[in-house]
Amino acid sequence: RIKSINDTLKITNAMYMISSSKLKKSKKMLSDTEPYFFTLQSEMSRILRHIPDISSIYFKTNEDKDAADKKVGYIVITADKGLAGSYNHNVLKEAKRLCDDAKQYKIFAIGETGRAYFSSLGYNVENSFRFSANNPSVHRARVITEDIVERYKKEEMDEVYIVYTKMEHGMKEEVQVEQLLPLKTNEFIKEELAANARQGKSNGTLEDFEGNDDYFVIYPSPKVVLNDLAYNYVTGFVYGALVEGFATEENARMVAMQAATDNAEAMLKELSIEYNRVRQ
Repeated sequence: RIKSINDTLKITNAMYMISSSKLKKSKKMLSDTEPYFFTLQSEMSRILRHIPDISSIYFKTNEDKDAADKKVGYIVITADKGLAGSYNHNVLKEAKRLCDDAKQYKIFAIGETGRAYFSSLGYNVENSFRFSANNPSVHRARVITEDIVERYKKEEMDEVYIVYTKMEHGMKEEVQVEQLLPLKTNEFIKEELAANARQGKSNGTLEDFEGNDDYFVIYPSPKVVLNDLAYNYVTGFVYGALVEGFATEENARMVAMQAATDNAEAMLKELSIEYNRVRQ
């Protein structure tokens, strides 16, 4: 029994170290790309602020559609394997609740755990959409975005949401549900106001924009530029969610492996005492 626990202890220790290394890597990946996507968001906010009535498929509203008629897509990000505590369970529970509330839905599962779970329950999972949750990259995010946007333009879906897990306040995990498409104009304006307030450039109100007559030329046209920016923004959002999910998964696995290691050491201590008593 002692030998068996020692063998398991070596495995849990190794998995902890591997997850720790992957977590550092994923955090660096996210921090390296954040400035680019934040700049994209800022430029979109400027265009929307100066041309608020601009029309774009990425910013269309579905207010005229009843909830029963809306076709919704859910991108669900889970792990490819278990041994990560409650990480997979929390995402799957929330995604299942959303699908049960929706009348017409389609699931795009990223990660084998989520794909296997929903397929076994008979949910409408898109089988051609097969992506691993390991080693997220901008290229993979672009491929996913291209697939999703193409379906959205063909009106196969009216709304697209992404369900993933994010690390809040250091080590705490929290499931996030964000609307990916269509984008909301007022959210970009609010974000620009908040960013300016954080940087001390304004007090965070719409009056800050009054009298700000900065002049710029948009070529070839505001609509074309906005659509390109929006596409890249969606790509960035998908990439950020993939990296956040990957980082949270490795963090959850670290916690689970540390708990398993502590339990194994406690068991070894008790068994060693018992073994010595019998030997004596």
